[in-house]
Amino acid sequence: MSAAGERILRSARQALAFARGEITEGFIVHVPKTVDVKAIRERSGLTQEAFARKFGFTAAAVRDWEQGRRQPEKAARVLLLVIAHNPDAVTEALATAA
Repeated sequence: MSAAGERILRSARQALAFARGEITEGFIVHVPKTVDVKAIRERSGLTQEAFARKFGFTAAAVRDWEQGRRQPEKAARVLLLVIAHNPDAVTEALATAA
């Protein structure tokens, strides 16, 4: 195998170990500068108001994000990505936080 192939394979194994929680150090999280809030919300099947209520946003923020007037702050982008991939985990975490 070529050196490049070995690096790619090693990186893939490290990423898998990180995703499994086997290692936690040595990785840098890259949060995208933009997220498609409308697509995330539409996949949830919720209205803007219901989505905002369910996940702790304001309806005005969701509207502004979807209409491109504002972009979510970094922490909100992270939360939106988690919602996109595992909305039940967010719902569960918020329910137990009360």
